[in-house]
Amino acid sequence: MTETETATSHRYDSVDRATRAAMARLTSGVSMHAAASACMDWALHLSRAPGRQMELAEKARDSAARLMMGPFLPDDGGDGLGSAFTPRPGDHRFDHAGWTMPPFKWWMQGHLATERFWDEATRNIRGMRPGSGERVGFMARQMLDPLSPSNFAALNPEVLERTRQEMGGNLAKGAQNWMEDTAHDLAGSEPPHISKYKVGETIACTPGKVVYRNRLMELIQYAPTTKTVHPEPILIVPAWIMKYYILDLSQTNSLIKDLLDRGHTVFCISWINPDESLRDVSLDDYRREGVMAALDTVADIVPGRKVHACGYCLGGSMLSIAAATMARDGDDRLASITLLAAQIDFTEAGELLMFVDHSQVAYLEDMMWDQGYLDRDQMAGAFRALRPEDLIWQHAVKRYLLAEDDPDFDILAWNRDATRMPARMHSEYLRSLFLENRLTSGRFAVAGRVIALTDITAPIFVLGTEADHIAPWRSVYKVTLFTQSDLRFCLTSGGHNSGILSPPGKKHRHYRLGHRTTDTHYMDPDTWMADHDPQDGSWWDAWGAWLKDHSSKRVAAPAIGSERHAPLCDAPGSYVFQK
Repeated sequence: MTETETATSHRYDSVDRATRAAMARLTSGVSMHAAASACMDWALHLSRAPGRQMELAEKARDSAARLMMGPFLPDDGGDGLGSAFTPRPGDHRFDHAGWTMPPFKWWMQGHLATERFWDEATRNIRGMRPGSGERVGFMARQMLDPLSPSNFAALNPEVLERTRQEMGGNLAKGAQNWMEDTAHDLAGSEPPHISKYKVGETIACTPGKVVYRNRLMELIQYAPTTKTVHPEPILIVPAWIMKYYILDLSQTNSLIKDLLDRGHTVFCISWINPDESLRDVSLDDYRREGVMAALDTVADIVPGRKVHACGYCLGGSMLSIAAATMARDGDDRLASITLLAAQIDFTEAGELLMFVDHSQVAYLEDMMWDQGYLDRDQMAGAFRALRPEDLIWQHAVKRYLLAEDDPDFDILAWNRDATRMPARMHSEYLRSLFLENRLTSGRFAVAGRVIALTDITAPIFVLGTEADHIAPWRSVYKVTLFTQSDLRFCLTSGGHNSGILSPPGKKHRHYRLGHRTTDTHYMDPDTWMADHDPQDGSWWDAWGAWLKDHSSKRVAAPAIGSERHAPLCDAPGSYVFQK
């Protein structure tokens, strides 16, 4: 093509991308083409599966009969199969005792029966594209969730009881809450939320200093709480999807504070909240100007000592890339590697895969091309959609029908403090890791050369959480397939965030711990779980013991900063306050 033809083609392409970007903002970044394609794939395959159609018809008939006979059957359904329909584990919409009484029980079971039917109807059919059934099922749940009887004041026994007790005051206050929230949504502002948790005061308040800053991150060195420390410092690489201080919440719930009290020198990265000016920052920039720049700074402040590196979520994926690159290049500065709820293989990456295909990624890329970043509200909307019962509808019932104020916990204060994602980096992350799974397929290159996780020789500690819908533990467990060094795998109770926050003494906590030596054969995740009994207590203790075993005899605590890296300001720094 000539230069004129190329310029013309580029101009037309820009028109297309601008159009798709405008459409993406209207749909919160969800590709309608991807959704329609999944529906068509499911419908066509179901249309030529008469056996499946008969099976669904039988299930619908049986469900209808069970619902009609429900009032005349005992609680076990009369046939030992259990009551007609019960909520799934973790579904708290029908916890109130009133749902066990008619007619509320019948309304609840009718809704649950419909949900169960669509769960069954959208199972994959032979020949269907992988993921089409899950996506159609997801969309069906999105349409059914608003119709739950728990969302209607006249059908919800808890709302009716509260309305009777307060003589309608809850509905008046709820209407006021709704009008205030709607006004803020239309104005594009956040509703005011009065919280006792303030960054730098009651959360993210562990004493320390910022000892390094560049355009992507600040590095915090925390003040020691013991006179002697293990020589090997700990460097924490958090995810940049949210602020770092999920690991430094209130002082009774701070992993960083716990590490300090165990006698470790702790450094932690605090990522910038990027704006349009950082649109061209790459995934490798986060490795070089994040992980590697932090390692260089730590090496200057605590010279001659290897480093315990710890990565959480996306930070763990980046740490894995950095560690494999270091191993390839002969850099042996890592004493150990810890991966917390972090994936390196993305073939079973959980419910987020419903949002990742070529059409969807291209749609997001066009929106980010126009904005320069993925906005925090757009990203938060995707996470809320994964758990609409709790994060959307139950919240609406509590705020607008029961007139209850939002709870005030340290983790909820952190959850409201979302971040943006640079356009280029997020595109590379979605394509190279999520979509193409290059890291574990031998196709991820750094500086023009492919890296391999099998090159890593440092001991590894990996944590998965049982109820994780962001990084499912079986996906996290796959690190055992792609590494060869000594490895401890720990599976703890809780979810992606709540499982990480497990200070000793917290009730109803347990974990499983296994050891994979360099000469141990692979064990599949279900067999591993069956072979490792749960232990009561906190995984923090297990990790602390492991770190101690891989550390040297304690020495005097080092000073904060160095001649080259004098403290710049107090922790938590300045980047954490960016909105």
